[in-house]
Amino acid sequence: MTVPWRSEKILISNVERSLPAPSTEADRSKVVTAGLANPITSLPDGAWQAVARATTTPASLARQLSPTAEDPVGLLMEENVEGATLRSAVTRVWLSELFPGIQPRTGMEVMEVPDPHVMGTAENGRPRAVVQYRYKDLEHLRNHVWQTFNSTLALNNYTTSILARKVTRNLIVHPVEFTFEDDTEPFHALTVRDGITRLASAWSVLAGPDSGAAETASLAMDALFGKGRTSPSEGLPQRLAESRESWRKSLAEEFARETSGPEPGMRAIQIAQTYVVPAQIAVGAEAHLGHLLAPEDVFDDAMRSILASVHVEFMQWETAAQNVEVITRALKRVIHQGDAMVDQESLQAIYGLAVGRISPEDFPQEFGDDKIPGNALWRGVYLVHALTRPELLEQLKDQAKAIKGGKRMGHKGFAELLGPIIDLPWRSHKKAVSAQARNAWRNGGVLTSEVTKEWEPIATDDFSTLIAPALAGDTHARCTLAVAGGIALIADKQLTRNVGSALMASKDKGGVPFRADVSQIIEDLAQHDNVPGLWTLALAANRFRADQLPQNAVTLRQFIKREHEEDEAIAYVHFKVDLSEPDKIARNEAGLPVPLAQWDVVWTSDEKRAQEAYKAHHARRAPWPVSATPSQDQDQAESGSESPNSEVSPLPSPGAEQSPAEDLRPAAQRAVEHRRILRQGLATARDSLDQLLELDSQSGSWPPLIEVGELDSLREALLNLQTDVQNLRRGIHGDETDAAGSEDSGHDPTDGPNLHEEG
Repeated sequence: MTVPWRSEKILISNVERSLPAPSTEADRSKVVTAGLANPITSLPDGAWQAVARATTTPASLARQLSPTAEDPVGLLMEENVEGATLRSAVTRVWLSELFPGIQPRTGMEVMEVPDPHVMGTAENGRPRAVVQYRYKDLEHLRNHVWQTFNSTLALNNYTTSILARKVTRNLIVHPVEFTFEDDTEPFHALTVRDGITRLASAWSVLAGPDSGAAETASLAMDALFGKGRTSPSEGLPQRLAESRESWRKSLAEEFARETSGPEPGMRAIQIAQTYVVPAQIAVGAEAHLGHLLAPEDVFDDAMRSILASVHVEFMQWETAAQNVEVITRALKRVIHQGDAMVDQESLQAIYGLAVGRISPEDFPQEFGDDKIPGNALWRGVYLVHALTRPELLEQLKDQAKAIKGGKRMGHKGFAELLGPIIDLPWRSHKKAVSAQARNAWRNGGVLTSEVTKEWEPIATDDFSTLIAPALAGDTHARCTLAVAGGIALIADKQLTRNVGSALMASKDKGGVPFRADVSQIIEDLAQHDNVPGLWTLALAANRFRADQLPQNAVTLRQFIKREHEEDEAIAYVHFKVDLSEPDKIARNEAGLPVPLAQWDVVWTSDEKRAQEAYKAHHARRAPWPVSATPSQDQDQAESGSESPNSEVSPLPSPGAEQSPAEDLRPAAQRAVEHRRILRQGLATARDSLDQLLELDSQSGSWPPLIEVGELDSLREALLNLQTDVQNLRRGIHGDETDAAGSEDSGHDPTDGPNLHEEG
């Protein structure tokens, strides 16, 4: 059959005329009994219940799990990875029993709904083939499921292929225990680790050709959580299971109606192609002899190895997702080799901190020092310190280089790997500046020449207490300030990769007096004789918050708009340093603290170089007053060179306008109204664009608020409008105006837009 699907005609190669019958409780109990009895499997009873409930052929799965004469441990599939053997059962499962796991393609993006906390599990020192996802509450889980489906389909889909041929490759699946911080009753379900795009695409087929990513995500969420369906059962796990079973029953009834004729209807085809999918369910994990990972890390690490070996080396993920996998796999390889000069217990704690298994609040106990403040910034400090020790750094770089297939990895390349694991605790709260922060890590981050050598963090609740020993030459104090203050400045967009467009730009535009690598700026700030630099680092670290973005990290327009939002929490601000003040915070003539700018950070790092660069810059331009200092010059430039707000606003309408119905009016009079409408339309468009920009700063980095195709269409319409305006101008004033250059810079709009593009 050939069926229409959106703008295509899809050839359907196979359509079932019947659906699998629901399984019975007796058959499902056979799976649980066989699984618990098998010595090489390692799932708790709740996970076996989820496996049995999901499969369409529980009797067949029970046979796979049962010992035979030829194989006393059953007929399970085996896969050997670094340090472990995974055992899986191959079967077919109901689509509506599969939850999406954390999507690695988008997992390193800044998402509006944060990922859950992931923890491995073990029993009696033996790894279990199940992990625990910990959410804030059930609504957090629902929103995360919706976001995963929506963002996945916005990135890629195989909808037409699945409509034509079903899902043909096994999804890699394993049980997950969903737990909640608000004491909602936990439950087990099957989660897809590889094949999330195929899973989402199957739901897209079921949703129909007129449904977009958002509608598909809503359909899947409602089916998985039972919107509009009630169940008499007590307990959340049973209610959800019965609701999904009821949903499948209603779908089967719809399928029966659609297949009653000589040929199946379109709806029957959608149901038949997606009702069940093939899956490879992990049910056992065994650590190899001499393995060095903690038992609770073995299974999840083995799963990550399987996925990363494909998506880092072949079907590649995005850069940030690859970086996380590369650094964690490199650390895992070092642990497996067992020849690092760091004791195994410490390596286990470092690994747990890097992958998020150990929370910022718990890591001081894991590191054996209760004096360490248990917060996100100190997590970053100790993670940077641990991963850059000379006895570990070169081994990690060698392994990362081997995984990525490169020939060389310097400090900048290694710093780029650290960025997406350092920002894990505040990624969702500081999403508006995450791109700039990761660019700063790519530019060296906090890896100064001394940070990668021998030093130890000095735990403190007040970083200003480290300034005195730092001025006395204490390397430990200076490196602690460099890492903590550097992380704070990078995360809060007070220090970015300063590219050419930032050179000598104004402060509010992120300007800098000279160009230098981020790591070099931080190194200069932390010099033992740079008093204002050390105070800049200390104050930034003291004021840093992981749950908010400072006001001076956003644009002036965003800052003004935020002042009018009464319900918004008051944000914190980083301040410029003034050593003459008791609290070392600079104040203006009105006595108000002066917000810090990237210009101030870079200037403070090397004041002599900044002064020379600034004087040389203005020597190449217009003459400046001889008596003015460079800082005064900058203030004058900022107050005098900035143009007023160029937003188009509606002009006052002329006095008594004639009625539009009077067609005999002179053209000049009729033009008045059309000019006013044109300006009002442009002003309305400007307001809408401002709102979209504001929403873009508040949303995650994926999926986009507007698809690329729609933006291209808008851009084309704007270019056409610009061309028509220019043609009208030429028709009225002639070409002499352009030649004389009296009204514009000579740029011809018909040649394309004259836009300032930001990367």
